[in-house]
Amino acid sequence: MSFFSSMIWIALSFLFFTVMVAVISAWKTRDDKLDTAEGYFLAGRGLPGIVIAGSLLLTNLSAEQLVGTNGQGWASNMSPIGWEVGALFTLFALALWFLPTYLKMGTTTIPQLMEARFGRGTKLMFSFVIVVMYSILNLPVILYSGAVVFENIFDISGIFGISKFTAVAILCVVIGIIGGCYAIFGGLKAVAVSDTINGIGLIIGGLMIPFLALALLVTRPPAAVW
Repeated sequence: MSFFSSMIWIALSFLFFTVMVAVISAWKTRDDKLDTAEGYFLAGRGLPGIVIAGSLLLTNLSAEQLVGTNGQGWASNMSPIGWEVGALFTLFALALWFLPTYLKMGTTTIPQLMEARFGRGTKLMFSFVIVVMYSILNLPVILYSGAVVFENIFDISGIFGISKFTAVAILCVVIGIIGGCYAIFGGLKAVAVSDTINGIGLIIGGLMIPFLALALLVTRPPAAVW
């Protein structure tokens, strides 16, 4: 086994990319003012278009797609792609109709829009429902999927001599804390910058997959691959 296919290389490359993203995000947000809603949630309205696009891409693309949807597509058929294709129409509606309304009203968050249009009670109810939905439906799936990937790649349970369930549970907590630090201490800009960098790596890695798969099929007979 060559060095570039060893666990040491995988761990070093992962640590290098993770630290690089953290350093760049911290450097880009070093002078930001996070004591106002505009600075915290809108990054002072100073994000360039490519960073906004990168953040949108990574906000809509996480472990639930990379692991769950891909796995479902592999196990069944290509029908899971309809879930992501349908999101295009929602984004079009957001860009063409809803976003101009947000900008015209000067709101920085959806709860603020709800308060301006329907009152404080609707704002509190909407915020409560969103927090509960993300806490119960979205975040557990995302954290679990990411933790399973890390466990399968690095064999955390084998390294520390613990059960796979314990390893996945610990990884969920660690991933949640690290991800939360970006949002809590860096605001939207830190999240957007890190999403953009990760998005570049994701695009490069995604484009490499078909070429690596074709190379594997060429060098090995189908029976050996399957």
